Amino acid sequence: MKNKPVTTDLVLIGGGHAHAIALRMFGMKPLPGVRLTLVTEVSETAYSGMLPGRVAGFYADGDCHINLSGLAEFAQAQLYLDRVVGLDLAAKQILCANRPPVAFDVVSIDIGSTPTLPMPLATVGAMVPAKPVPQFLHRWDQWVAQVKAEPGRSRRLAIVGGGAGGVELALNMQRQLHAILAAARQPLSTIEIHLIHRGDQVLPRHNVWVRDRFRQILHQRQIRVHWNEEVETVNQHQIRCRSGLELVFDFGAWVTQASAPDWLAKAGLATDDKGFVLVNDRLQSCSHPAVFAAGDIATMGDHPCPKAGVFAVRQAKPLVNNLRRYLQGRSLRPYRPQKRYLSLIGTGQQEAVASWDRWGWQSGWLWRWKEHIDRQFIARLNELPEMMTAGGDRVTPSPTTSVTESLPTMYCAGCGSKVPRSVLERVLHRIQQEAGNPSGPSPLIGLAAPDDAAVIQVPPERALVQTVDYFSALVNDPYTFGQIAANHALSDVFAMGATPHSALAIATIPHGTTSKIEETLYQLLAGALSVLHEAGATLIGGHTVEGDELAFGLTCNGLVLPHQILRKSGMQSGQALILTKAIGTGTLFAAKRQRRARGWWLDAAMQSMQQSNQGAVLLLQRYGATACTDVTGFGLVGHLLEMVQVAQVAVELELAAIPLLPGALHTVEQGILSSLQAQNQQAAQLIANRQQVCDRPQFPLLFDPQTAGGLLATVPIYQAPACVAALHQAGYGQSAVIGRVQPLTDPAHPIAIIPA
Repeated sequence: MKNKPVTTDLVLIGGGHAHAIALRMFGMKPLPGVRLTLVTEVSETAYSGMLPGRVAGFYADGDCHINLSGLAEFAQAQLYLDRVVGLDLAAKQILCANRPPVAFDVVSIDIGSTPTLPMPLATVGAMVPAKPVPQFLHRWDQWVAQVKAEPGRSRRLAIVGGGAGGVELALNMQRQLHAILAAARQPLSTIEIHLIHRGDQVLPRHNVWVRDRFRQILHQRQIRVHWNEEVETVNQHQIRCRSGLELVFDFGAWVTQASAPDWLAKAGLATDDKGFVLVNDRLQSCSHPAVFAAGDIATMGDHPCPKAGVFAVRQAKPLVNNLRRYLQGRSLRPYRPQKRYLSLIGTGQQEAVASWDRWGWQSGWLWRWKEHIDRQFIARLNELPEMMTAGGDRVTPSPTTSVTESLPTMYCAGCGSKVPRSVLERVLHRIQQEAGNPSGPSPLIGLAAPDDAAVIQVPPERALVQTVDYFSALVNDPYTFGQIAANHALSDVFAMGATPHSALAIATIPHGTTSKIEETLYQLLAGALSVLHEAGATLIGGHTVEGDELAFGLTCNGLVLPHQILRKSGMQSGQALILTKAIGTGTLFAAKRQRRARGWWLDAAMQSMQQSNQGAVLLLQRYGATACTDVTGFGLVGHLLEMVQVAQVAVELELAAIPLLPGALHTVEQGILSSLQAQNQQAAQLIANRQQVCDRPQFPLLFDPQTAGGLLATVPIYQAPACVAALHQAGYGQSAVIGRVQPLTDPAHPIAIIPA
C-alpha cells in the first residue's frame, strides 16, 4: 500500500516513558495523513525502574534500555537525534542544537527532569547528576572500571539527596562495589559511602514505617548519613556544606529534587514556579492548545503528582487518546491520576520495600515481583508485533490542514510530478539565507539564475572528475539522510584524489500538502549543504519530483591535476592495504528494518556514515598512497577485486584486522543480511582459500554493501604505521592496516584471507 500523503506534523520531544508507549500505540494504530517525528538526544533510553539494578550489576544495558530507534521504526516515525534548545511557538518550530528548526502542527513534550543543582554543572567536578542517565552511566562505568583495576585502593563515594532515588542509588552502588571487593579479596571497608541529606528523615515522601526501615538499612550497611546538611559548593573532589562540613570524595552522585530546562518558560509556555510545563487535566498546555506534555516535565495544575515514573507510564494512554482527538478535531477527555500509588524500592540485595500509603513491607518476593513487572514492560516496548498500517485509501485531512493546502485526488507522472516552483523558490531562498555564502567556487550560472542549466568554469590544466549517486532513504530523518547521501556521493571524488567543486541534486519528496513537501525538501537540502559547504563545494542546481518515498542523490564535480589522480590500478606489490572506516552498514540497516538492531549500534553506524572521507584522503596522499577507492555497494571484497584485477596484483587480507561496526557481527550471525548480499557474495569464488574461511563469523561481512563507507588505499609498507596513527589522530579511529599487496600468481584467485 502506498504511503498516505502528509497533511499534519505531530512531533514528540523527548523519549520519556509516556512517549515510548505512545510510539507503540501509534504504530499499532496510525493516523492517516499524520507524520510522526520523535526528537530525542538518545536512540536508547534507560527505564527508570531498572536503573538501580543496572547500577548494582544485576542488569546489562540491553535488559533495561528501551530501544527508541526500534519503536520509531515500528511507528513509521521520523527519528531526529538532537538536543532541543528552544521553541518558537509563533512560527510553530522546534529549535535544535545541531540541525535546522523542526516544524510542527502539534507537539508533545516528555523530556523528563534533571536534579536541581545549586551551582553550574561545569563547577561540580567529580559530582555527576543522576540525569541525564546516559552521561551518568558512562561516568559510573568508568569509575567502576577504575575500582576493578585497583581494588585495594581506599575510596570514598558521596551521594547528595536522601529521597527514594538517592537512597536506592546508594544501596545499589554499594552492592556493585562490594561485589568487586569480594572478588578481589579486599576488605569491604575499603569503600566508604556517604549520603548527604538536607532533612532529618530519608524518603520524606513515604510513610513512617518505610522511612524508619531505610534508616535501619543504611545503618546496617554502614552507609554514613549526614543529616540536615545543605551543599554550598563543590570544588572538584570536595563538598562544602553551609554548616562547615567538608567532605573529600572520589566519585559523587547528585540525586536531588527535579528541575526543568529554562527554554520552556522562555518560549512563553505557561509553567509552574519551578519551570515545569503547566497542563490541564487533558495533558494540554494551559497557554498553548497545540502543545501537550507528560511525565516529569509536566505539572497538572489541578492534580499535582510526584515526579515518579509510574505517573509517566499511566499518562501515556490518555496522552495518545487526546492527541488523536485533537488531531481529528474532537473534544478532549479529562484524565485524573490516582492519589495513592505503590512504590517498590530496591535495597541492593535483591529485596524490595513496598510503600503504599501508610503501609510498608520488605521481602525478596517483592524484588522478584518488581523484576517480573519491569521485564514485562521492557519486553512490551522492545519485542514489537508485525508492523501495521492504516487501512483505507481515502485520506482524511486533519483540522490543522488549511483549505489552500487541499490534496489532489491523484498524482501525475512525468514532469507533472515535479515539486511546485513556488516551493523550490522558498526553500532555496531559506537555504541561502540560513547557510550564508559557501566557501566553494562560484559557478558562472547557478542557482541564482533562471537559466536551463548550470555553467561552471574548469580551471586550466585541471581535470574534471564527475560522479553520480542516488538512492532511497535508509534513515527516517531527511536532514541526516541528506548528510549521508552527500558524503556517499562525494566519496567517489575523494577516492580519485580530487577536490570537490560543485554538485547537482536530484530528490524525490513524499506526497503531502505544499507546506509538508517544502519542509521535507528544506531539511533534506540543509543536510546535504552542510556537507557540501564543509567540503568546499557549491550546489549549482538540481531536479525534484514527488513520489511515494524519500530518495536523494547528487552529481558531484571535482577538480584534480592529472598527475595526482588516484586510480585503482595504482596498487603495487609489497604495499600495505589500509581501510579507513569499519564495515557493517548493510546488515545493520537490514536489522533496523526488522526492528532487531540496538539503537546504539545504529548510532555508531550513522556517525560513521556522516563522517567525511576528505580528511582521510589528504592523509593517505601525504603518506604516499598510489591507489584508492571507496567501499560502497559492492562490499569490501567487491571493491577490492576491482583494484587487484586492473592492477594485476594479489592481496592477502587479515580477517581479524578488518574493523567492524558495533553489532554487525551479531546481526550477521542472526542471519540478517542486506538484499544485495547474495549478489555480492558471488565474488567469494575468487578467494583462494574460501573453503578454509567461509565458516568464520566475519566472512559474510566481507560482502556487506556499505553506504558512505570508508576509503580503501595502498601505501608503502614502511609508511603504514605512521599513516594509521595520523588517521586515528584525525578522528578516523577505526582505520587499520588490513592486508598486504602480493605478486599475482593465480589470476583466478587473486585474494587470500588469513583466518582470524
